[in-house]
Amino acid sequence: MGRPFGVPVYVAPSWFLVAILITWVFGGQIDRVLPELGAASYLVSLFFAVAFYASVLVHELAHTLAALRFELPVRRIQLQFFGGVSEIEKEAETPGREFVLAFVGPLLSLVLAGLFYLGLLAVDPSSVPGVLLAGLMISNLIVAVFNLLPGLPLDGGRMLRAVVWAISGKPMTGTIAAAWVGRALAVAVLIGLPLLTQSGALGSDAVDNVGMDTVLDALLAAILAAIIWTGAGNSLRMARLREHLPELRARNLTRRAVPVETDTPLSEALRRANAAGARALVVVDPDGVPLSLVREAAIVGVPEHRRPWVPVGGLAQDLTDGMHVSAELAGEDLLDALRATPATEYLVVEDSGEIYGVLSAADVERAFVKAMARPS
Repeated sequence: MGRPFGVPVYVAPSWFLVAILITWVFGGQIDRVLPELGAASYLVSLFFAVAFYASVLVHELAHTLAALRFELPVRRIQLQFFGGVSEIEKEAETPGREFVLAFVGPLLSLVLAGLFYLGLLAVDPSSVPGVLLAGLMISNLIVAVFNLLPGLPLDGGRMLRAVVWAISGKPMTGTIAAAWVGRALAVAVLIGLPLLTQSGALGSDAVDNVGMDTVLDALLAAILAAIIWTGAGNSLRMARLREHLPELRARNLTRRAVPVETDTPLSEALRRANAAGARALVVVDPDGVPLSLVREAAIVGVPEHRRPWVPVGGLAQDLTDGMHVSAELAGEDLLDALRATPATEYLVVEDSGEIYGVLSAADVERAFVKAMARPS
């Protein structure tokens, strides 16, 4: 939809489903308040749905601006079912920054609610602008209050995480606490929301609603609870990922390699590798400059009786700049380098430019899975 502040904004397909639902529900309410509009009430309701998600976008832009202010890269903003998300690629470095990063979103939603309230004072509440401003005021207030609930993945959960992190000195402790509060919150929403609506706590005539309204209340509660529960679990997994990422070091995962020239028969190259205790082959020119990497999958695909007649150059992948990886890379920096240039093997070099070995993407994946399997 655009790139405000250089960050791309996307609309997920699920948004259109929500827009239709909002148009249908809010259109019926407008028709009761302003019956003279007739079918036009649903056009007004569609405008409200778009304006509401514009408010959600402003909420997410607040998170994005705070992240950019703290020099944290933001991959994208996505508007989707039940709101939006700012995909911030790195964690805040301190609990104070984490708290600010989480708080600015609900704060801006509260500011928007206040601005819509001031606008409402200047118009007739029974007019189309009055109904729209009242709806936007209430919806932004709900967004702010809901996001301030103290459980992950909500903004309030990130604020709780920051507080526990500041007290304990351990970000993982904060994540665990906020995630479990988020799961408790999911159970509370699943059970409590239908009870509140049926008891009349959310409206004077709610106690009379039965049948389809009861089913819709239970369905809404189940969807919200599932989103919160899943988000809390994902937050725990992401925290474990970041905790174990430093264990992924290019130097430790690199296979020893032997240099061979382009016309070297595969059987001879493998003999040299076995003699040197190496597990990879680097094709070099006569001056020893690396040109390409012999792909492990290509070696496996050559029958043994054919290997004396197949030159290694025909099984190699040319090296690009992105396939040169520093032996000092580790953690997120290593994964970022591999994501930037997808390949099966990478040439690992020392800072001096000397060949250190070959890094297999499969080895990185296995090490990652092994690290994630260990308890925190």
